[in-house]
Amino acid sequence: MTATEPAAATAASVLAAAAAATSSVLAAAAAAATAPAPAGAVAATGAALAARIGSFSFHGEATPALHGLDLSIRPGILTAVLGGSGSGKTTLGKLLAGWHRPGHSGTLTGSLTLAGEPLTFRGLEDDPRINPSAWSTRVGYVPQDAAAMLSTVRSTVAEELAFGLENRGTPRPDMLRAVAGTAELTGLTALLARDPATLSGGELRRLAMACAVIQNPGVLVLDEPLASLDAAGIIQVRDLINRLTGAGTAVVLLSQSADGLARSAGHWIILDGGTASASGLPRELIRSAELARTGTVLPRVIHTVPAVRASAPEPGAAPVLELEGLGFGYPGTGDAAREPLLRDLGLTVRPGEIVAVTGPNGAGKSTLLRHLNGLLRPHTGEVRVQGRSIAGTPTGRIAASVGLLFQHPRDQLFERTVLREASFGLRRLHGRGAGARAHEALEAVGLSGAAQSHPAELPASQQRLLALATVLARCPAVLALDEPTVGLDRHGLERLDHAVAAAAARGAAVVLVTHDAAYARATAHRVLALDGGRLREG
Repeated sequence: MTATEPAAATAASVLAAAAAATSSVLAAAAAAATAPAPAGAVAATGAALAARIGSFSFHGEATPALHGLDLSIRPGILTAVLGGSGSGKTTLGKLLAGWHRPGHSGTLTGSLTLAGEPLTFRGLEDDPRINPSAWSTRVGYVPQDAAAMLSTVRSTVAEELAFGLENRGTPRPDMLRAVAGTAELTGLTALLARDPATLSGGELRRLAMACAVIQNPGVLVLDEPLASLDAAGIIQVRDLINRLTGAGTAVVLLSQSADGLARSAGHWIILDGGTASASGLPRELIRSAELARTGTVLPRVIHTVPAVRASAPEPGAAPVLELEGLGFGYPGTGDAAREPLLRDLGLTVRPGEIVAVTGPNGAGKSTLLRHLNGLLRPHTGEVRVQGRSIAGTPTGRIAASVGLLFQHPRDQLFERTVLREASFGLRRLHGRGAGARAHEALEAVGLSGAAQSHPAELPASQQRLLALATVLARCPAVLALDEPTVGLDRHGLERLDHAVAAAAARGAAVVLVTHDAAYARATAHRVLALDGGRLREG
Protein backbone atom coordinates (compact mmCIF):
# COMPACT_ATOMS: atom_id res chain seq x y z
CA MET A 1 0.00 0.00 0.00
CA THR A 2 1.51 3.32 -1.07
CA ALA A 3 1.01 6.64 0.65
CA THR A 4 -1.44 7.74 -2.05
CA GLU A 5 -3.65 4.63 -2.12
CA PRO A 6 -7.16 4.98 -0.64
CA ALA A 7 -7.56 2.87 2.46
CA ALA A 8 -9.57 2.68 5.67
CA ALA A 9 -7.79 4.60 8.39
CA THR A 10 -7.20 2.14 11.19
CA ALA A 11 -7.51 3.24 14.77
CA ALA A 12 -3.81 2.75 15.41
CA SER A 13 -2.65 4.79 12.43
CA VAL A 14 -5.07 7.62 13.11
CA LEU A 15 -4.13 7.78 16.77
CA ALA A 16 -0.47 7.90 15.77
CA ALA A 17 -1.20 10.68 13.30
CA ALA A 18 -3.16 12.63 15.88
CA ALA A 19 -0.41 12.23 18.49
CA ALA A 20 2.27 13.40 16.06
CA ALA A 21 0.28 16.30 14.64
CA THR A 22 1.47 19.78 15.48
CA SER A 23 -0.97 22.62 16.09
CA SER A 24 -0.45 23.80 12.52
CA VAL A 25 -1.43 20.41 11.11
CA LEU A 26 -4.57 20.34 13.24
CA ALA A 27 -5.40 23.86 12.15
CA ALA A 28 -5.03 22.84 8.52
CA ALA A 29 -7.22 19.78 9.05
CA ALA A 30 -9.83 21.88 10.79
CA ALA A 31 -9.79 24.39 7.95
CA ALA A 32 -10.23 21.57 5.44
CA ALA A 33 -13.16 20.19 7.39
CA THR A 34 -14.90 23.57 7.51
CA ALA A 35 -14.05 25.02 4.11
CA PRO A 36 -16.92 26.63 2.19
CA ALA A 37 -18.47 25.08 -0.92
CA PRO A 38 -16.44 25.45 -4.14
CA ALA A 39 -16.96 28.43 -6.42
CA GLY A 40 -20.04 27.89 -8.53
CA ALA A 41 -21.78 25.92 -5.81
CA VAL A 42 -23.95 28.93 -4.97
CA ALA A 43 -26.81 29.84 -7.25
CA ALA A 44 -27.04 33.29 -8.76
CA THR A 45 -29.71 34.15 -6.21
CA GLY A 46 -27.16 33.66 -3.41
CA ALA A 47 -28.78 30.43 -2.20
CA ALA A 48 -26.67 27.35 -1.55
CA LEU A 49 -29.84 25.25 -1.79
CA ALA A 50 -33.35 26.29 -2.78
CA ALA A 51 -36.59 24.33 -2.81
CA ARG A 52 -39.98 25.16 -4.29
CA ILE A 53 -42.39 22.46 -3.17
CA GLY A 54 -45.85 22.51 -4.70
CA SER A 55 -46.48 19.17 -3.03
CA PHE A 56 -44.59 16.09 -1.91
CA SER A 57 -46.52 12.89 -1.20
CA PHE A 58 -45.20 9.51 -0.19
CA HIS A 59 -46.24 6.66 -2.44
CA GLY A 60 -49.65 5.35 -1.43
CA GLU A 61 -50.52 8.44 0.63
CA ALA A 62 -53.38 10.67 -0.51
CA THR A 63 -52.46 13.62 1.72
CA PRO A 64 -49.24 15.51 0.87
CA ALA A 65 -46.57 15.45 3.56
CA LEU A 66 -45.35 18.87 2.34
CA HIS A 67 -47.13 21.50 0.26
CA GLY A 68 -46.93 25.16 -0.73
CA LEU A 69 -43.40 25.55 0.60
CA ASP A 70 -40.63 27.79 -0.74
CA LEU A 71 -37.29 28.15 0.99
CA SER A 72 -33.84 29.45 0.23
CA ILE A 73 -30.85 28.24 2.26
CA ARG A 74 -28.01 30.76 2.15
CA PRO A 75 -24.26 30.24 2.65
CA GLY A 76 -22.88 31.13 6.06
CA ILE A 77 -26.33 31.26 7.65
CA LEU A 78 -27.91 29.00 10.26
CA THR A 79 -31.54 28.50 9.20
CA ALA A 80 -33.85 26.97 11.81
CA VAL A 81 -36.97 25.06 10.75
CA LEU A 82 -39.23 24.82 13.81
CA GLY A 83 -42.44 22.91 14.36
CA GLY A 84 -44.19 20.32 16.47
CA SER A 85 -44.46 16.57 16.02
CA GLY A 86 -45.73 15.61 12.57
CA SER A 87 -45.24 19.09 11.10
CA GLY A 88 -43.01 17.73 8.29
CA LYS A 89 -39.56 18.84 9.48
CA THR A 90 -37.86 15.48 9.07
CA THR A 91 -39.53 14.88 5.71
CA LEU A 92 -38.29 18.28 4.52
CA GLY A 93 -34.78 17.60 5.81
CA LYS A 94 -34.57 14.25 4.06
CA LEU A 95 -35.91 15.74 0.83
CA LEU A 96 -33.29 18.50 0.92
CA ALA A 97 -30.55 15.96 1.66
CA GLY A 98 -31.55 13.46 -1.01
CA TRP A 99 -32.61 10.79 1.49
CA HIS A 100 -36.16 11.10 0.17
CA ARG A 101 -35.73 11.14 -3.60
CA PRO A 102 -38.54 12.31 -5.89
CA GLY A 103 -39.83 9.36 -7.90
CA HIS A 104 -38.18 6.87 -5.58
CA SER A 105 -39.62 7.80 -2.17
CA GLY A 106 -42.65 9.78 -3.34
CA THR A 107 -44.02 12.28 -5.83
CA LEU A 108 -42.77 15.86 -5.96
CA THR A 109 -44.11 18.79 -7.91
CA GLY A 110 -41.79 21.77 -7.82
CA SER A 111 -38.04 22.19 -8.00
CA LEU A 112 -34.77 21.71 -6.13
CA THR A 113 -31.80 23.93 -6.97
CA LEU A 114 -28.34 22.89 -5.79
CA ALA A 115 -24.99 24.28 -6.91
CA GLY A 116 -26.77 26.56 -9.34
CA GLU A 117 -28.39 23.59 -11.10
CA PRO A 118 -32.21 23.53 -10.98
CA LEU A 119 -34.11 20.25 -11.17
CA THR A 120 -37.79 20.56 -12.04
CA PHE A 121 -40.29 17.89 -11.03
CA ARG A 122 -43.81 17.46 -12.38
CA GLY A 123 -44.64 14.15 -10.73
CA LEU A 124 -44.15 12.29 -14.02
CA GLU A 125 -42.15 9.25 -15.10
CA ASP A 126 -39.65 11.36 -17.07
CA ASP A 127 -38.78 13.57 -14.09
CA PRO A 128 -35.06 13.90 -13.33
CA ARG A 129 -33.51 11.40 -10.93
CA ILE A 130 -31.26 12.44 -8.06
CA ASN A 131 -27.98 10.56 -7.72
CA PRO A 132 -27.77 10.15 -3.91
CA SER A 133 -23.99 9.65 -3.93
CA ALA A 134 -23.32 12.83 -5.89
CA TRP A 135 -25.94 14.79 -3.92
CA SER A 136 -24.41 13.75 -0.59
CA THR A 137 -21.05 15.28 -1.53
CA ARG A 138 -22.78 18.67 -1.47
CA VAL A 139 -25.50 18.23 1.14
CA GLY A 140 -24.66 16.50 4.44
CA TYR A 141 -27.43 15.16 6.67
CA VAL A 142 -27.46 14.00 10.28
CA PRO A 143 -30.77 12.28 11.08
CA GLN A 144 -32.59 12.43 14.38
CA ASP A 145 -31.66 8.77 14.87
CA ALA A 146 -27.91 9.34 14.76
CA ALA A 147 -27.10 5.62 14.51
CA ALA A 148 -28.83 5.51 11.11
CA MET A 149 -26.00 7.69 9.77
CA LEU A 150 -23.30 5.12 10.52
CA SER A 151 -22.10 2.31 8.26
CA THR A 152 -22.20 -0.36 11.04
CA VAL A 153 -19.37 -2.21 9.25
CA ARG A 154 -16.43 -0.43 10.88
CA SER A 155 -14.89 -1.56 14.16
CA THR A 156 -13.56 1.78 15.42
CA VAL A 157 -14.61 5.41 15.49
CA ALA A 158 -11.56 6.27 13.37
CA GLU A 159 -12.54 3.80 10.67
CA GLU A 160 -16.14 5.05 10.72
CA LEU A 161 -14.90 8.61 10.17
CA ALA A 162 -12.70 7.48 7.28
CA PHE A 163 -15.40 5.37 5.62
CA GLY A 164 -16.87 8.02 3.32
CA LEU A 165 -13.44 9.41 2.39
CA GLU A 166 -12.23 5.91 1.53
CA ASN A 167 -15.20 5.35 -0.76
CA ARG A 168 -14.34 8.56 -2.60
CA GLY A 169 -10.72 7.55 -3.13
CA THR A 170 -9.16 10.09 -0.76
CA PRO A 171 -5.36 9.64 -0.55
CA ARG A 172 -4.35 8.06 2.75
CA PRO A 173 -2.28 10.99 4.14
CA ASP A 174 -5.16 13.38 3.46
CA MET A 175 -7.57 10.94 5.04
CA LEU A 176 -5.48 10.63 8.19
CA ARG A 177 -5.22 14.41 8.55
CA ALA A 178 -8.95 14.87 7.96
CA VAL A 179 -9.87 12.21 10.54
CA ALA A 180 -7.53 13.68 13.16
CA GLY A 181 -8.71 17.24 12.50
CA THR A 182 -12.42 16.40 12.46
CA ALA A 183 -12.06 14.35 15.65
CA GLU A 184 -10.44 17.38 17.27
CA LEU A 185 -13.31 19.62 16.15
CA THR A 186 -16.01 17.28 17.44
CA GLY A 187 -14.38 16.10 20.67
CA LEU A 188 -13.82 12.53 19.48
CA THR A 189 -10.03 12.31 19.70
CA ALA A 190 -10.09 10.23 22.88
CA LEU A 191 -12.67 7.87 21.34
CA LEU A 192 -10.94 7.08 18.04
CA ALA A 193 -10.05 3.53 19.10
CA ARG A 194 -13.50 2.75 20.49
CA ASP A 195 -16.02 0.44 18.83
CA PRO A 196 -18.98 2.63 17.76
CA ALA A 197 -21.33 0.02 19.23
CA THR A 198 -20.03 0.86 22.71
CA LEU A 199 -20.65 4.61 22.49
CA SER A 200 -23.33 6.40 24.45
CA GLY A 201 -26.22 8.13 22.68
CA GLY A 202 -24.54 11.52 22.91
CA GLU A 203 -21.20 10.16 21.69
CA LEU A 204 -22.97 8.51 18.75
CA ARG A 205 -24.57 11.83 17.83
CA ARG A 206 -21.20 13.60 17.81
CA LEU A 207 -19.77 10.78 15.66
CA ALA A 208 -22.65 11.10 13.17
CA MET A 209 -22.05 14.85 12.94
CA ALA A 210 -18.34 14.27 12.43
CA CYS A 211 -19.06 11.79 9.60
CA ALA A 212 -21.12 14.49 7.87
CA VAL A 213 -18.67 17.34 8.50
CA ILE A 214 -15.62 15.40 7.28
CA GLN A 215 -17.18 15.24 3.80
CA ASN A 216 -16.96 19.07 3.63
CA PRO A 217 -20.49 19.67 2.28
CA GLY A 218 -21.64 23.12 1.23
CA VAL A 219 -24.96 22.51 3.03
CA LEU A 220 -25.42 20.64 6.32
CA VAL A 221 -28.88 19.57 7.54
CA LEU A 222 -29.12 18.65 11.24
CA ASP A 223 -32.23 17.00 12.70
CA GLU A 224 -32.42 17.61 16.49
CA PRO A 225 -28.61 17.84 16.80
CA LEU A 226 -28.59 18.51 20.56
CA ALA A 227 -30.60 15.43 21.50
CA SER A 228 -28.89 13.22 24.14
CA LEU A 229 -25.93 15.59 24.47
CA ASP A 230 -24.50 16.66 27.81
CA ALA A 231 -23.66 20.30 28.53
CA ALA A 232 -20.12 20.00 27.16
CA GLY A 233 -21.41 18.31 24.01
CA ILE A 234 -23.98 21.07 23.43
CA ILE A 235 -21.27 23.72 23.67
CA GLN A 236 -19.08 21.74 21.29
CA VAL A 237 -21.86 21.42 18.70
CA ARG A 238 -22.70 25.13 18.91
CA ASP A 239 -19.05 26.03 18.45
CA LEU A 240 -18.81 23.65 15.48
CA ILE A 241 -21.86 25.21 13.82
CA ASN A 242 -20.38 28.68 14.37
CA ARG A 243 -17.15 27.55 12.69
CA LEU A 244 -19.04 26.05 9.77
CA THR A 245 -21.22 29.08 9.12
CA GLY A 246 -18.23 31.36 9.61
CA ALA A 247 -16.47 29.45 6.83
CA GLY A 248 -19.47 29.80 4.51
CA THR A 249 -21.34 26.53 5.05
CA ALA A 250 -25.13 26.75 5.00
CA VAL A 251 -26.55 24.95 8.04
CA VAL A 252 -30.19 23.92 8.44
CA LEU A 253 -31.45 23.10 11.94
CA LEU A 254 -34.63 21.02 12.32
CA SER A 255 -35.99 21.31 15.85
CA GLN A 256 -39.06 21.00 18.04
CA SER A 257 -37.55 23.39 20.56
CA ALA A 258 -36.90 27.13 20.35
CA ASP A 259 -33.77 26.63 22.45
CA GLY A 260 -30.57 28.64 22.54
CA LEU A 261 -29.20 27.10 19.34
CA ALA A 262 -32.42 27.86 17.44
CA ARG A 263 -32.47 31.42 18.79
CA SER A 264 -28.95 31.98 17.45
CA ALA A 265 -30.16 31.26 13.89
CA GLY A 266 -30.20 34.01 11.30
CA HIS A 267 -33.56 32.95 9.90
CA TRP A 268 -36.58 30.94 11.09
CA ILE A 269 -39.14 28.95 9.14
CA ILE A 270 -42.15 27.76 11.13
CA LEU A 271 -43.57 24.54 9.75
CA ASP A 272 -47.15 23.51 10.51
CA GLY A 273 -49.12 20.82 8.72
CA GLY A 274 -46.43 20.40 6.09
CA THR A 275 -46.26 24.06 5.04
CA ALA A 276 -44.56 27.24 6.21
CA SER A 277 -46.98 29.23 8.35
CA ALA A 278 -44.42 32.00 8.95
CA SER A 279 -40.78 32.91 8.32
CA GLY A 280 -38.50 35.69 9.43
CA LEU A 281 -36.10 36.70 12.16
CA PRO A 282 -36.20 34.82 15.51
CA ARG A 283 -36.91 37.99 17.47
CA GLU A 284 -39.98 38.62 15.28
CA LEU A 285 -41.41 35.09 15.59
CA ILE A 286 -40.48 33.97 19.11
CA ARG A 287 -43.78 35.23 20.54
CA SER A 288 -45.87 34.70 17.43
CA ALA A 289 -49.20 32.86 17.40
CA GLU A 290 -47.89 30.75 14.50
CA LEU A 291 -45.07 29.36 16.65
CA ALA A 292 -47.25 28.85 19.73
CA ARG A 293 -49.84 26.71 17.97
CA THR A 294 -47.28 24.30 16.47
CA GLY A 295 -46.45 22.59 19.77
CA THR A 296 -42.87 23.84 19.61
CA VAL A 297 -41.27 23.91 23.06
CA LEU A 298 -40.94 27.59 23.91
CA PRO A 299 -38.18 29.18 26.04
CA ARG A 300 -40.35 29.96 29.06
CA VAL A 301 -41.71 26.44 29.29
CA ILE A 302 -38.67 24.39 28.30
CA HIS A 303 -38.98 21.68 30.92
CA THR A 304 -39.36 24.07 33.82
CA VAL A 305 -42.85 23.23 35.05
CA PRO A 306 -44.23 19.72 34.54
CA ALA A 307 -47.89 19.40 33.58
CA VAL A 308 -48.48 17.27 36.70
CA ARG A 309 -46.20 17.10 39.73
CA ALA A 310 -46.08 13.75 41.51
CA SER A 311 -46.83 13.68 45.24
CA ALA A 312 -44.01 12.96 47.65
CA PRO A 313 -43.35 9.25 48.25
CA GLU A 314 -44.59 7.63 51.44
CA PRO A 315 -41.77 7.81 54.02
CA GLY A 316 -40.67 4.52 55.51
CA ALA A 317 -42.32 2.34 52.86
CA ALA A 318 -40.47 -0.81 51.82
CA PRO A 319 -38.21 -0.13 48.80
CA VAL A 320 -39.43 -1.18 45.35
CA LEU A 321 -35.93 -1.07 43.86
CA GLU A 322 -32.55 -1.63 45.54
CA LEU A 323 -29.07 -1.66 44.05
CA GLU A 324 -26.30 -2.77 46.38
CA GLY A 325 -22.57 -2.76 45.60
CA LEU A 326 -23.19 -2.79 41.84
CA GLY A 327 -20.07 -3.13 39.72
CA PHE A 328 -19.84 -3.51 35.95
CA GLY A 329 -17.44 -2.87 33.07
CA TYR A 330 -17.43 -3.67 29.36
CA PRO A 331 -14.67 -6.00 28.15
CA GLY A 332 -11.67 -4.66 26.26
CA THR A 333 -8.24 -5.79 25.18
CA GLY A 334 -4.86 -4.09 24.91
CA ASP A 335 -5.09 -0.34 24.44
CA ALA A 336 -8.89 -0.65 24.20
CA ALA A 337 -9.21 -1.98 27.76
CA ARG A 338 -11.71 0.11 29.69
CA GLU A 339 -12.12 1.02 33.32
CA PRO A 340 -15.30 -0.25 35.04
CA LEU A 341 -18.26 2.03 34.39
CA LEU A 342 -20.10 1.21 37.62
CA ARG A 343 -18.25 0.80 40.93
CA ASP A 344 -19.83 -0.25 44.21
CA LEU A 345 -22.96 1.64 43.22
CA GLY A 346 -25.94 1.81 45.58
CA LEU A 347 -29.50 3.09 45.15
CA THR A 348 -32.82 2.69 46.99
CA VAL A 349 -36.12 3.85 45.45
CA ARG A 350 -39.41 3.70 47.37
CA PRO A 351 -43.00 3.44 46.08
CA GLY A 352 -44.12 6.60 44.31
CA GLU A 353 -40.62 8.06 44.21
CA ILE A 354 -39.18 9.60 41.05
CA VAL A 355 -35.39 9.63 40.83
CA ALA A 356 -33.57 11.41 37.99
CA VAL A 357 -30.02 10.38 37.05
CA THR A 358 -27.82 12.88 35.22
CA GLY A 359 -24.19 12.82 34.15
CA PRO A 360 -21.93 13.35 31.14
CA ASN A 361 -22.09 11.32 27.94
CA GLY A 362 -20.37 7.98 28.45
CA ALA A 363 -20.74 7.99 32.25
CA GLY A 364 -22.78 4.75 32.17
CA LYS A 365 -26.34 6.00 32.67
CA SER A 366 -27.91 3.74 30.03
CA THR A 367 -25.75 0.89 31.26
CA LEU A 368 -27.15 1.43 34.75
CA LEU A 369 -30.76 1.28 33.54
CA ARG A 370 -30.15 -1.96 31.66
CA HIS A 371 -29.17 -3.60 34.92
CA LEU A 372 -32.61 -2.90 36.37
CA ASN A 373 -34.39 -5.38 34.08
CA GLY A 374 -31.57 -7.89 33.62
CA LEU A 375 -30.46 -6.93 30.11
CA LEU A 376 -27.04 -6.51 31.71
CA ARG A 377 -25.89 -8.46 34.75
CA PRO A 378 -23.56 -6.95 37.34
CA HIS A 379 -20.06 -8.31 37.82
CA THR A 380 -20.43 -7.58 41.51
CA GLY A 381 -23.34 -6.62 43.73
CA GLU A 382 -27.06 -7.23 43.51
CA VAL A 383 -30.30 -5.80 42.06
CA ARG A 384 -33.50 -6.34 44.07
CA VAL A 385 -37.02 -5.61 42.84
CA GLN A 386 -39.82 -5.65 45.42
CA GLY A 387 -37.41 -7.19 47.91
CA ARG A 388 -36.25 -10.07 45.68
CA SER A 389 -32.94 -10.46 43.90
CA ILE A 390 -33.26 -10.70 40.12
CA ALA A 391 -30.06 -12.75 39.85
CA GLY A 392 -30.76 -15.86 37.78
CA THR A 393 -34.22 -14.68 36.74
CA PRO A 394 -34.76 -14.61 32.94
CA THR A 395 -34.96 -11.11 31.51
CA GLY A 396 -38.37 -11.85 30.00
CA ARG A 397 -39.80 -12.52 33.45
CA ILE A 398 -38.17 -9.45 34.97
CA ALA A 399 -39.82 -7.32 32.26
CA ALA A 400 -43.20 -7.94 33.90
CA SER A 401 -41.98 -5.96 36.93
CA VAL A 402 -39.47 -3.57 35.39
CA GLY A 403 -40.47 -1.59 32.30
CA LEU A 404 -37.55 -0.10 30.36
CA LEU A 405 -37.96 2.71 27.82
CA PHE A 406 -34.92 2.58 25.56
CA GLN A 407 -33.09 5.71 24.47
CA HIS A 408 -33.77 4.74 20.85
CA PRO A 409 -37.42 3.67 20.32
CA ARG A 410 -36.49 1.62 17.24
CA ASP A 411 -34.80 -0.83 19.63
CA GLN A 412 -38.15 -1.94 21.05
CA LEU A 413 -40.69 -1.51 18.24
CA PHE A 414 -41.22 -4.43 15.88
CA GLU A 415 -44.94 -5.10 15.37
CA ARG A 416 -47.14 -4.32 12.31
CA THR A 417 -49.53 -1.89 14.00
CA VAL A 418 -49.47 0.51 16.92
CA LEU A 419 -52.17 -1.50 18.74
CA ARG A 420 -50.34 -4.80 18.28
CA GLU A 421 -47.21 -3.13 19.62
CA ALA A 422 -48.96 -1.95 22.79
CA SER A 423 -50.69 -5.35 23.18
CA PHE A 424 -47.59 -7.51 22.78
CA GLY A 425 -47.25 -10.00 25.63
CA LEU A 426 -50.14 -8.53 27.64
CA ARG A 427 -52.50 -11.49 27.28
CA ARG A 428 -50.03 -13.75 29.06
CA LEU A 429 -49.77 -11.24 31.91
CA HIS A 430 -53.32 -9.93 32.18
CA GLY A 431 -55.59 -12.35 30.32
CA ARG A 432 -58.87 -10.86 29.12
CA GLY A 433 -57.96 -7.41 30.36
CA ALA A 434 -55.05 -7.15 27.90
CA GLY A 435 -56.99 -5.30 25.23
CA ALA A 436 -58.30 -2.68 27.62
CA ARG A 437 -54.83 -2.09 29.05
CA ALA A 438 -53.37 -1.59 25.56
CA HIS A 439 -56.07 0.93 24.63
CA GLU A 440 -55.64 2.80 27.93
CA ALA A 441 -51.89 3.05 27.41
CA LEU A 442 -52.33 4.42 23.87
CA GLU A 443 -54.90 6.91 25.13
CA ALA A 444 -52.46 8.05 27.83
CA VAL A 445 -49.82 8.98 25.24
CA GLY A 446 -52.24 10.44 22.69
CA LEU A 447 -52.00 7.63 20.12
CA SER A 448 -55.46 6.05 20.31
CA GLY A 449 -56.26 7.54 16.89
CA ALA A 450 -53.22 5.84 15.34
CA ALA A 451 -53.98 2.32 16.57
CA GLN A 452 -53.90 0.78 13.08
CA SER A 453 -50.89 2.75 11.81
CA HIS A 454 -47.55 1.06 11.26
CA PRO A 455 -45.04 2.11 13.96
CA ALA A 456 -42.36 2.82 11.34
CA GLU A 457 -44.64 5.41 9.72
CA LEU A 458 -44.99 7.49 12.90
CA PRO A 459 -42.87 10.61 13.49
CA ALA A 460 -39.90 9.94 15.77
CA SER A 461 -41.57 11.70 18.71
CA GLN A 462 -44.67 9.51 18.41
CA GLN A 463 -42.47 6.42 18.16
CA ARG A 464 -41.01 7.41 21.53
CA LEU A 465 -44.50 7.83 22.98
CA LEU A 466 -45.53 4.45 21.55
CA ALA A 467 -42.51 2.81 23.16
CA LEU A 468 -43.59 4.47 26.42
CA ALA A 469 -47.11 3.07 25.95
CA THR A 470 -45.72 -0.49 25.62
CA VAL A 471 -44.09 0.00 29.02
CA LEU A 472 -47.10 1.65 30.68
CA ALA A 473 -49.50 -1.08 29.52
CA ARG A 474 -47.77 -3.61 31.77
CA CYS A 475 -48.16 -1.44 34.90
CA PRO A 476 -44.68 -2.39 36.09
CA ALA A 477 -43.46 -1.90 39.65
CA VAL A 478 -40.41 -0.06 38.32
CA LEU A 479 -40.40 2.38 35.41
CA ALA A 480 -36.93 2.93 33.91
CA LEU A 481 -36.87 5.75 31.32
CA ASP A 482 -33.80 6.50 29.19
CA GLU A 483 -33.82 10.09 27.85
CA PRO A 484 -37.65 10.17 27.70
CA THR A 485 -37.89 13.85 26.65
CA VAL A 486 -35.74 13.62 23.51
CA GLY A 487 -37.56 14.80 20.41
CA LEU A 488 -40.87 15.48 22.18
CA ASP A 489 -42.79 18.64 21.39
CA ARG A 490 -44.77 20.54 24.01
CA HIS A 491 -47.79 18.25 23.72
CA GLY A 492 -45.61 15.15 24.00
CA LEU A 493 -43.91 16.51 27.10
CA GLU A 494 -47.29 17.07 28.73
CA ARG A 495 -48.27 13.46 28.04
CA LEU A 496 -44.97 12.26 29.44
CA ASP A 497 -45.50 14.31 32.61
CA HIS A 498 -48.98 12.83 33.12
CA ALA A 499 -47.73 9.28 32.54
CA VAL A 500 -44.82 9.60 34.99
CA ALA A 501 -47.00 11.21 37.67
CA ALA A 502 -49.70 8.54 37.23
CA ALA A 503 -47.16 5.73 37.55
CA ALA A 504 -45.77 7.26 40.74
CA ALA A 505 -49.29 7.77 42.09
CA ARG A 506 -50.06 4.05 41.81
CA GLY A 507 -46.86 3.26 43.73
CA ALA A 508 -44.33 2.56 41.00
CA ALA A 509 -40.69 3.51 41.46
CA VAL A 510 -39.54 5.72 38.58
CA VAL A 511 -35.90 6.06 37.54
CA LEU A 512 -35.26 8.37 34.61
CA VAL A 513 -32.02 9.24 32.87
CA THR A 514 -31.80 12.69 31.33
CA HIS A 515 -29.38 15.41 30.26
CA ASP A 516 -32.10 18.00 30.79
CA ALA A 517 -31.21 19.33 34.23
CA ALA A 518 -34.23 21.65 34.39
CA TYR A 519 -36.61 18.80 33.60
CA ALA A 520 -34.92 16.60 36.21
CA ARG A 521 -35.26 19.23 38.92
CA ALA A 522 -38.89 19.98 38.05
CA THR A 523 -40.01 16.35 37.80
CA ALA A 524 -38.00 14.22 40.22
CA HIS A 525 -38.09 14.00 44.00
CA ARG A 526 -34.34 13.35 43.93
CA VAL A 527 -31.68 14.23 41.34
CA LEU A 528 -28.53 12.10 41.37
CA ALA A 529 -25.39 12.44 39.27
CA LEU A 530 -23.49 9.41 37.99
CA ASP A 531 -19.86 10.32 38.51
CA GLY A 532 -16.86 8.01 38.62
CA GLY A 533 -19.10 4.94 38.57
CA ARG A 534 -21.09 5.99 41.66
CA LEU A 535 -24.24 7.98 42.31
CA ARG A 536 -24.10 11.18 44.31
CA GLU A 537 -26.60 13.89 45.09
CA GLY A 538 -26.87 16.19 42.04
